[in-house]
This record gives sequence, C-alpha cells and structure tokens, in this order.
Amino acid sequence: MKKSPKTLIILIAILSIIMLAFIFLFVFEKKTNIELVESFELEKEDLENEYTSFAKQYDELQLTVSNDSLAELLEKEQTKTQRLLEELRTVKSSNALEIRRLKKELSTLRKVMVSYINQIDSLNRLTQQQKEIIAEVTKKYDTATRQVSSLSQEKKKLNQRVSLAAQLDVTNLWMEAKNRRGKEAKKMKDATKFHIGFTIVKNITAETGDRTLYVRITKPDQTVLTKDQSLTFKYENRELPYSIKKYIEYDGEEQKIVVYWDIEEFLYPGSYRVDIFADGTLIGSSSFNFDK
Repeated sequence: MKKSPKTLIILIAILSIIMLAFIFLFVFEKKTNIELVESFELEKEDLENEYTSFAKQYDELQLTVSNDSLAELLEKEQTKTQRLLEELRTVKSSNALEIRRLKKELSTLRKVMVSYINQIDSLNRLTQQQKEIIAEVTKKYDTATRQVSSLSQEKKKLNQRVSLAAQLDVTNLWMEAKNRRGKEAKKMKDATKFHIGFTIVKNITAETGDRTLYVRITKPDQTVLTKDQSLTFKYENRELPYSIKKYIEYDGEEQKIVVYWDIEEFLYPGSYRVDIFADGTLIGSSSFNFDK
C-alpha cells in the first residue's frame, strides 16, 4: 500500500521536528555542561585563594604567639592547610564531589582559625604598641624575602644547620682495663687490653651507609696510643694519629659499638682520654681514671 505524498510530508515534518528537538537538547545540554565546568573552575579558584589566604594568616598569627603549646598547634593547622591546598590544586575542576569535600574542610578550618584567634587574644592581650612592632617586623620580613641576596644567605644558614643536625653523636662512652683472663684489671700493670664502648645516637637526618670511626686513646702524658705513627686521619686541616679504626654500617638507628686495644706497651696509672671522630668531626669524648 503506497503512502500519499501528504502523509510523507507529515512524516518528514514530524521527523524534522524530532531531530530539531534532539539538536536543541544536545546544544542546550552541552552549553549547560560548559557553564557548570566554568562554575566549578571559578569555585575551585576561589577555594585556592581562600586556602592560600589561610596559610598566610597562620604565618601572621605565629608572630603574635609566645605560648609554645599554642604555637605548635598553629604550626600543625598551617601544615594541614598547605596539604589541603596541594590536594585542591591536583583536583580536576569537574570533580564536584572532591571540591565540595575540600570546601567543607575549609569551613572547619575557618572555625578553628576563629578559636585560635580568640585564644591568642585572651593569652597575649596585645597592646597597640606591640601590634605596631609586629606590623613593622612583618613588613621588614616581607621586604627581606623579596631580596635574592637575603634568601641566599638564609639558605646557606639553613644548610649549615641541616649539616650539624645530620652529624653522628656518641653517648654512654665507657672504658675498662681487662687482664689476660678477661676480668677487670685491678692494677694497670696487670692490664692486657682496653675495652671501649659507646652508643651511636639515633639520627634520622644523618646519611646512612658505610662510616669510618677513629678512636684516639690519650695517655696521662698527652701522647696518643698508636701501633704506627703513620696511621692518621684528617681533622681540621691536620693529620692526627689514631689508636683504633672501626668500620660500621649506619642505618640511622641507635647502634652500640665496642672496640679493643691490645696493651703491648708499659702503661702507668692516671687519666686516660678517649676521643671518637667520624666524617672529620669530633662526635664523643670522655676521660677515665685508672689510679693503680
């Protein structure tokens, strides 16, 4: 059965209307999505600005705090704020769920900030003069941070502090004189061996790996016990003789060390000093008296 031209025209018209409706809905939805993405991007940008502002406010608050406990709490909150800011910067603008979570976190941070401000006001009761001093110090600090030379100097000082913090350290240094049976020698003339022990302190900032320790035993006459005068190590641009060399593998944890010196020379009673060196640095020192 053939369809009349009129029917075909009607069908074509209906199909055209449906197609136009689909096209309209598609364009409308696409435009809506674009607007939503733009809205999320703006919201994300606003959140980043607010988080950045919070981090700066914590810097300013710490200048007004003299209470150590409160200063520590402020530092923790500032660290949390910076961490959330880094999370926000890695979130896609289209991730509405994550953005809402971070926005909720910001609301919590705002409440905590207000509580800290109230605590600071009640603890410090800053006078106007103190506020002016803080403002002046803050201004000078901001100016200094913009100067490359000052930044370089601060970095150099920081590196020096880090280097000091990374050095090994010795504690519980002891020394015993033993006789040939391995018992404590009652008299120095009976001693056949020195036992020297100490503990390398735990230090997570120190570099791990193989280390060389140098132990110097100084007699009462200020001479150093050594098997050979050519056995030396560098210390403060000098070559110093050592008594014992000890290799260790340091892993950053506390480590107990014991070294031995075979007594092959005549030794007399008196004060003996033990110095321990590592990485060109004196890391431990103590004196021991053997009166007999």
